[in-house]
Amino acid sequence: MKKIFMVMISLPLLVSCGKDFLERIPTTDVSYEGYFTSEEQLKLYANGFNTYIPGASVMTADLNSDNIEVGTYNALLAGVRTVPASGGGWNWTWLRTFNLLLDNYKKADCDETTQNYYAALARFYRAWFYYEKVKAFGDVPWYDKPLQTNSEELYKARDRRDYVDERILEDLDFAIQWLKNNKDQTGITRWTALALKSRFCLYEGTYYKYHTELGLEKLSPKYLEECVKASEELMDKGGYKVYYTGAETDYRDIFTSEKPNSEVILAKIYNKGLSLVHSANYTFLTASASCKEGFNKQFMDSYLMRDGSFFSSQQGYETMTWYEECQNRDLRLYQTVRTPGYTRIGGKTKLLPDFDKAATGYHMIKWVTGTADDAYNGSVNAASIFRYSEVLLNYAEARAELGELTQDDIDKTVNLTRQRGGLPKMVLSSLTIDPTQQKLYPGVNSAAILEIRRERRVELVMEGLRWDDLMRWKRGPLLAQRFRGMYFRSLGVQDLDGDGVDDFAILNSAPAKKESGITYLVLDSSRMLSNGSSGYIIAQPTTLKSFDEERDYLYPIPTNELVNNKQLEQNPNWE
Repeated sequence: MKKIFMVMISLPLLVSCGKDFLERIPTTDVSYEGYFTSEEQLKLYANGFNTYIPGASVMTADLNSDNIEVGTYNALLAGVRTVPASGGGWNWTWLRTFNLLLDNYKKADCDETTQNYYAALARFYRAWFYYEKVKAFGDVPWYDKPLQTNSEELYKARDRRDYVDERILEDLDFAIQWLKNNKDQTGITRWTALALKSRFCLYEGTYYKYHTELGLEKLSPKYLEECVKASEELMDKGGYKVYYTGAETDYRDIFTSEKPNSEVILAKIYNKGLSLVHSANYTFLTASASCKEGFNKQFMDSYLMRDGSFFSSQQGYETMTWYEECQNRDLRLYQTVRTPGYTRIGGKTKLLPDFDKAATGYHMIKWVTGTADDAYNGSVNAASIFRYSEVLLNYAEARAELGELTQDDIDKTVNLTRQRGGLPKMVLSSLTIDPTQQKLYPGVNSAAILEIRRERRVELVMEGLRWDDLMRWKRGPLLAQRFRGMYFRSLGVQDLDGDGVDDFAILNSAPAKKESGITYLVLDSSRMLSNGSSGYIIAQPTTLKSFDEERDYLYPIPTNELVNNKQLEQNPNWE
């Protein structure tokens, strides 16, 4: 797949099936000798930090998750990663960039408040940088000074994860104190720092809780409480609101607008006139550009019925046709996946799923805009990086994990995001456990936690967070499942969208003559039905996946690094 790519990425978490789409943004080189002596120089230098912010790559990051089936598994998804000689995310160039400003900002001829503002920017980015490193490698060396090629510290051992986490918290708290209170959806503000702290603290709080092998469960409440505090401060003082007008397209409109929606805290903006573009439409619509990625049946089953009941409570839910399973569901389903009656934005033609593009039949549309953007590098809808809805769900989950969740908490978080789905309010006292949800997360006996996880999966899909959620909940084995697609009761010509007219044929071999008005799916060894002549589409029937619970939650350290630095030790079971 030709995937959407960011200017600089910390971790190699995107599926690679072909060429990258590079977003080329010019940078300015400066000489640092005698530099950092004025506010203007601090500003010019700090402007370069903006290229660290990911862009449209967030739209495809969920390809590495249990939400989506892809046409070809990369080593990460297949569970067959090997220890690289170099690279592999073990890169510290950005860190030196941030530390260089922090080592020199007090030289600037400006007041202390201005100096601290630029230091806060650097510490925000350093915290973000180290958060990504901790997620990938666990223990990592902490550096708070710009090192030289002959610095002894280059050969130090890794610092403990909990020590690095403390330093990240210190950086974030400094950033929250000194960054500006304005709303700048393309820049870093106090609210962006609170959103990052909310995300980071939820990650580490739950990671410590569920990864008992670390022996650090006692730290879990501290980070969950910090998540609650950061989220609550943003909720109470930030002035953000969940975007809701009552229109059935409210959810879709967040992701298809060129201008960031009002609930977006940080976004990457695109502009055709400035040649700042990405290829979301091309990626999600063009079969030749794809890995044939499509949502899987388990993800589809996560959406509630419109009355708030579990989809799995419907009689015969496991063998429903595409038309049947799409009736009376959470409205967000219809704005995330092609469903019966789907039309493009601004169009009138009803479209079936493109099975050449979506191997499972569940065609992804969340970031897809109008037809004018279909060309390669033709899309300009904004990419949201931090969204207010995520902060609300972070807060709710942290409160639930602490055992402190109340109905008031639900009303000011989950019930605000659910309203876009046309769902009734969640009532804490009447929650029951959905067995299909508990099967995904064995050992979780709280109906509230299970429902918050469901809401998170549905609300934040295709925003680059699902892999992280699986890692922190210690649910990596979900990646190794055999994913299923649409269910078909038989081969042959049929009415796929339920409008009373035959429009689709699924066959084992191509017909001698194709009928007009019929879309054909011809099965072969690379895609078949689970029961032969009926069943679920299985997109990769002969490919096996695995997830090593004793190894795969962390990335391996490259062998060259281990050779050059004898103080480093490899992560468990990567020898």
